[in-house]
Amino acid sequence: MSKSLFEKVWQTHAVRELANGQTQLLIGTHLIHEVTSPQAFGMLRDLGLKVAMPHRTFATVDHIVPTDQRSEPFSDPLADAMIKELHKNCNEHGITYFDLGSGKQGIVHMVGPEQGITQPGTTIACGDSHTSTHGAFGAIALGIGSSQVRDVLATQTIALSPLKVRRINVTGQLRPGVYAKDVILHIIRTLGVNGGTGFAYEYGGEVFDGFSMEERMTVCNMSIEGGARVGYVNPDEKTFAYLKGRPYSPKSEAWDEALAKWSSFISDPGCQYDDVVTINGEAIPPTVTWGINPGQCISIEENIPVPEEMDSVDERTSVEEALAYMKFKAGAPIKGTRIDVAFLGSCTNARLSDFQEVAKYLPGHRVAPGVKAIAVPGSQMVSAICAELGIDEIFRKAGFEWRQAGCSMCLAMNPDKLVGDQICASSSNRNFKGRQGSPTGRTLLMSPVMVAAAAITGYVADARELFNVND
Repeated sequence: MSKSLFEKVWQTHAVRELANGQTQLLIGTHLIHEVTSPQAFGMLRDLGLKVAMPHRTFATVDHIVPTDQRSEPFSDPLADAMIKELHKNCNEHGITYFDLGSGKQGIVHMVGPEQGITQPGTTIACGDSHTSTHGAFGAIALGIGSSQVRDVLATQTIALSPLKVRRINVTGQLRPGVYAKDVILHIIRTLGVNGGTGFAYEYGGEVFDGFSMEERMTVCNMSIEGGARVGYVNPDEKTFAYLKGRPYSPKSEAWDEALAKWSSFISDPGCQYDDVVTINGEAIPPTVTWGINPGQCISIEENIPVPEEMDSVDERTSVEEALAYMKFKAGAPIKGTRIDVAFLGSCTNARLSDFQEVAKYLPGHRVAPGVKAIAVPGSQMVSAICAELGIDEIFRKAGFEWRQAGCSMCLAMNPDKLVGDQICASSSNRNFKGRQGSPTGRTLLMSPVMVAAAAITGYVADARELFNVND
């Protein structure tokens, strides 16, 4: 019987079916960081338990770590305490820890792929919503809470209900100036922020076939913003080429065995999906959020919605709430909206290819007066390669602050925060109220190149026009 990758991976890792209908699922790889793990380790101590499989657990620091100065002790006592706690817990339990001195530290969802820890056909869990990023490699990757982090540490399993699978085909070819970030924002706008509830999203079609691994990671990263628990792409030759030679990838004869195993997890032709959605890639425009959830987004050429034109009372209320918070005028164009801050970073768009793409267009331009622009590599490895290629200097010459690896202003659990009601053009994944550190701060999500265009002009601009990107 034909099966999807999701079914194959789920069945391979199912330990047993529980009385309540959930599945006890073996977690092949557990990723931890400094924010959601201290409570879990504390619960283990209270129960007198050890980490069951420390060789399957990998740690790094990302959320609360400062990106401007790294001398310890950190100025923020909470950050200092949480990072020291992670170090202590890893030492106590024999867990591999990519710390600030390792040269391998970074956002947890970038460290896994870079090190070859993220592999096809596996189950991955992490105490972070955007664990779905790892699905780009054909893994079933799940964001979990601290109590589930405890469960995985103690048993290497969690209890989960099975998911339905929706296949999302993006056909054709993207137009110049349209990126993976635009694709996922368009998908979320089309299907809704709750459209994926109860689903795993399997992405495919010509656009995904053509995407690099880093572009696939961008889309899978924001699956959770569309309500899906999981997002993945079937592994292919690009996947295998990316993983070959990575520190934790199989070597020698084990590599050939791994390829055969990984290939066996690919969705079978003719397998049944619970739903299939097809989107024309050529129709996807550069997309910008205007509201307070990622589904509230429009084309750079569109106007902000008018509440009275919504189809339902709930939609009208939602638009009114967003307009009130964002202080935007209904019916106004999004293009030309002034910004105060430009943030290029996060586990969505802080990879090498993101900085390379922006660096193509920055020479000859300067950040607009009054705009604070920061570029934050997602990992120390990305930072090092950017330094080798001179990309960091291109950003500095254009007026960006070039920071050290971390989550930074994505959720602002560190010194990188908005102030007051500042508007930020951001390459991150969430535009919720107060997400970037100020209870009244306002976030506009867009692709890295669009962030750069906003930084240079001082307002939301069409990067295709500014940088002469033609169809």
